[in-house]
Amino acid sequence: MPHIGQLNENVAIDYVGAAVSNSSSTDSNSTRLDMSNWDGVVFVTTITDSTATGVATLKVEQNTSDSDTGMTALTGASAAVTCAVNDDVNGKILIVDVRAPRERWVQGVRTSATANIAFGEILAIRYGARLAPTATSSTTAAAAEVVSPAEV
Repeated sequence: MPHIGQLNENVAIDYVGAAVSNSSSTDSNSTRLDMSNWDGVVFVTTITDSTATGVATLKVEQNTSDSDTGMTALTGASAAVTCAVNDDVNGKILIVDVRAPRERWVQGVRTSATANIAFGEILAIRYGARLAPTATSSTTAAAAEVVSPAEV
């Protein structure tokens, strides 16, 4: 069987946004990512606190340039959940996967509405590298890769 490498050699995992405190009107953009050598990207964020009726949303926007001005939401690229009772979506995640964005730059956007929602950090995983193996992201402090490891 040919060696196709480990996941970390075929994706770029980036920390693209800090946690966001409780608010009923969050509008928090991630770092913008260059998709010129990638087929797709998955944005993932956690919900760390939720109040009944609060709506937590993660959406993805794109632009032809590395600028927040002109970013446009992508059709269908949105994940949302409404908190039914206090704390019922705490510890849950929102995921949006965009394959083949039409423009070069993308960003994730976390929003809250109606009642308080707090978000954890947001990560982006770019996949389908046109040039593999990929370099470790500049936001990575340390990484380890092992193949068939022995027990300690």
